[in-house]
Amino acid sequence: MALASAGARLHFGFCNLSLSHERLYGAVGLALAEPHVEIEATPAESVAVRVRDEAAEAVGSRSASAVASALHDDVREYAATAAGLLGVPGATVTVHASLPRHAGLGSGTQLAATTLAAIARAYGMDPAVRERAPALGRGGRSGVGVATFEAGGFVLDAGHPTARFTTDRPDDGEWRVPPVAARHRVPDDWRFLLVRPDAEPGRNGESEDASMRAAVERAEPGLADRIAGIVTRRILPAIAAGRGETFGSAVASVGRLNGAWYADEQGGVYRPPVGDVVAALSASPAIFGAGQSSWGPVVYGVTDADHADAAREAGDRALDTAGVAGNVAVVRATNEGARIEG
Repeated sequence: MALASAGARLHFGFCNLSLSHERLYGAVGLALAEPHVEIEATPAESVAVRVRDEAAEAVGSRSASAVASALHDDVREYAATAAGLLGVPGATVTVHASLPRHAGLGSGTQLAATTLAAIARAYGMDPAVRERAPALGRGGRSGVGVATFEAGGFVLDAGHPTARFTTDRPDDGEWRVPPVAARHRVPDDWRFLLVRPDAEPGRNGESEDASMRAAVERAEPGLADRIAGIVTRRILPAIAAGRGETFGSAVASVGRLNGAWYADEQGGVYRPPVGDVVAALSASPAIFGAGQSSWGPVVYGVTDADHADAAREAGDRALDTAGVAGNVAVVRATNEGARIEG
């Protein structure tokens, strides 16, 4: 028996979506300690999946049975693919904990990677997640999920060669996960507010592909130059020096500029009702910077241990201001990768 566990990730945005530049994408994000996904696997002659009740009940506004069914189907597909990649007959897989699906926390990559890792360890094998992630359909644009699974922390990835990707993602398995261009430890006293409004899931699958294709085709190249300046002159120095207020302001700026690329696809710089939540959080002195993680609906706020209680209260007020229900949490980052035992 083997057990694999990995935390969520925040995705602050991409460095470039314009085909006019040499490299496409280039993601900025970091690893969170919570919420997390946890997968147990034992060797078997075929693939069987069980989703524990608490894994489904904890992650969504949808009914637990609907969440469990979707989780079951996703994990079964990942487990079958993983077994084929590893050359093993199968595994009995149990989902003990999971992330909200398509909420902006990296659920797909973390679920795929932990499933692969648990099955591999159950057979005494190296999961080689980075090498095998493309065959699982992961790392096709952002490399943050794989990189945080490997070693946690803050990550800037190098993106993909523009000539290779054009406007379409290649078929699964026909790419390499973007290499890590920069990785830094997240200071221990930093905290991250997570506000998850009760809203429709973020873009995924074919709808995400279509939206990304449209955004890339229209992307104004000058925004990438502005983002590059923020990354090199503000984000990287701030994370290296532990300046939380500068870091929060800078990643929020990157998110707003990314939103200009996506505005036609998601109904504004932020998808509804995220914009109202971000605006309310941005007015709080306890929040150093706020934005939408990936396609949302999760909203992040950068804060620290001294402001954690005030940040949580600001999150509750932001949901009230936006007129939506939801949940609020303040979590730590993690500077460690996935835990794989067995």
